[in-house]
Amino acid sequence: MDLRLLRYFVAVAEERHFGRAAARLHMTQPPLSRAIRQLESDLGVVLLHRSAAGVEPTAAGTTLYAEARTLLDQAERARARVMAAAGPATLTVGTLADGAGEASTRLAEAFRRHHPEVTIRFREADFTDPTTGLRAGLADVALTRSPFDETGISLRTLRTDPVGIVLRDGDPLAGHDSLRLAEVADRPWFRLPEGTDPLWREYWNGAAPVGSRLPGPVVRTVSECLQAVLWNGMVGIAPLTHALPDGLTWVPLADMPPSPLVVAWVTGQESPLIRSFARIAVESHR
Repeated sequence: MDLRLLRYFVAVAEERHFGRAAARLHMTQPPLSRAIRQLESDLGVVLLHRSAAGVEPTAAGTTLYAEARTLLDQAERARARVMAAAGPATLTVGTLADGAGEASTRLAEAFRRHHPEVTIRFREADFTDPTTGLRAGLADVALTRSPFDETGISLRTLRTDPVGIVLRDGDPLAGHDSLRLAEVADRPWFRLPEGTDPLWREYWNGAAPVGSRLPGPVVRTVSECLQAVLWNGMVGIAPLTHALPDGLTWVPLADMPPSPLVVAWVTGQESPLIRSFARIAVESHR
């Protein structure tokens, strides 16, 4: 039997609902329904009782669920033994400079459970390359932020974070509960280096065309942004998740689109290890 179909069936049997199972599997409901019907056709039995409230396994479905769990566990153990026999493996994860914290503790723990034999290396890239070296072959998989040119890149969104303005504590705007972009239109805006991905530059220019704001200094990392705010009174924008040094505060921008944290890889070049990392990343951020 197709292990992929068994994984789909296990998800539906555990969730008791096609919609929830589809969300868990990060797919839409129609192909999931077709996959279950294909499995029922292959076996020649009805596996699920469907109703408006959800689904319930039939007697045959209950039996298959137990067998499927055993088969999937065996497949996972076999994969681990094969990986161990192949010798030490290394996966290079690209992140944006100052962004290694995007690899959450849950992701690290989950990946170690599944791949204790794999060594993870991190490569930090500056703002000029939001793909963190994927296209150049400098990273196998990336934990980064969109939007950027996705040509030749596959990605999955892990979460979306509010974006806000970063100010010194004594700034007149620092006490606001929230701000709008128009309220900081007269402030110099950080610029990203020439050659930076256009979609990325526009987003961090406050979702406005590049060159439409008062020019500030060119920055390449989050740390450069924060230090310029702290020392020179500049303003910058950052996701809520970035830790701020003493003396700085973060005020939400009500009309700024949120910042998606994504896992990304080069389309067509994903190895089983890259696919596993992406799956674990999605699950750990669920």
